[in-house]
Amino acid sequence: MKLWGIIVMILSLCLVLAFHLFALMHLYPLYISSPLLFISIYLLISFTSHKKTFRGFK
Repeated sequence: MKLWGIIVMILSLCLVLAFHLFALMHLYPLYISSPLLFISIYLLISFTSHKKTFRGFK
């Protein structure tokens, strides 16, 4: 399941990068594409660096 999640995150990052490239060419607003790019990079990094740790017994 984690492999599929990483593949989906990378595909969404490529899509958002293309959208941001269009925004740099003034086809879309830059203030919409920049947060989307930030959020997709943040989700990719947080999803890949998440570690399952033992938090003790409740």
